[in-house]
Amino acid sequence: MTENLRQIFDADVRDISYLDEGTGPAIVLLPEAGLDFAYFGALASILVEEDFRVVRIATRRSTAPTLHELAQDVVDVLDHLQISEAWIGGHGFGGAVARTVAIDHHDHVSGVLLLGVARQAPYGGDFDAEVRAVFGDSFSPQTDVRQMQADALAATDGAAWQPVADATPVLIVQGSADRVTPVEAGESLRKAAPGLVSVKAVDGAGHFFPLTHPGETSWFIEDYLDWD
Repeated sequence: MTENLRQIFDADVRDISYLDEGTGPAIVLLPEAGLDFAYFGALASILVEEDFRVVRIATRRSTAPTLHELAQDVVDVLDHLQISEAWIGGHGFGGAVARTVAIDHHDHVSGVLLLGVARQAPYGGDFDAEVRAVFGDSFSPQTDVRQMQADALAATDGAAWQPVADATPVLIVQGSADRVTPVEAGESLRKAAPGLVSVKAVDGAGHFFPLTHPGETSWFIEDYLDWD
């Protein structure tokens, strides 16, 4: 797939936007809560230039009771695109969905890419400050989508998504100055599964390092996946 046009999957019900670019091993990118996947643009372009197929998938516009439904959405889009296996990546809340995909649909997952390790839905002053610093004072996340995602996360037992899926490699890339998904969360996950989890830090970067530091972020991904 080389066309870079935003498309809609299941337009009449779930209304899931996605963008499929490039050819090669597939990497899925799922955005932070309440945000569109457009901010992955530079990161996706670099990965495509390095011969990856990058599929950016937005959150559905309809209600999702739990993370399991959001994980099923990701797999349904991949099936639609005839992608049998991919690295499932997510930023913040998107990482919670990625981890759920790895547990619920293990046969579709080559590995998990966590751009920051979320423990809860992103709310509060630190998240708002990070958003304003990157997107400007007038920007605000999609309130309805963000609330639906927070509700889905709260309704899902942590034991159903927080453990590392069996025999699944996990690459964590995180900003060293991230106040929303702090580095301690990544280190904690590595200690829980030291043989499967690797952690890399983007020095001095905040929560939105996939946007502000796409080159460093992509280098960690390319190096880990060892695709030249």
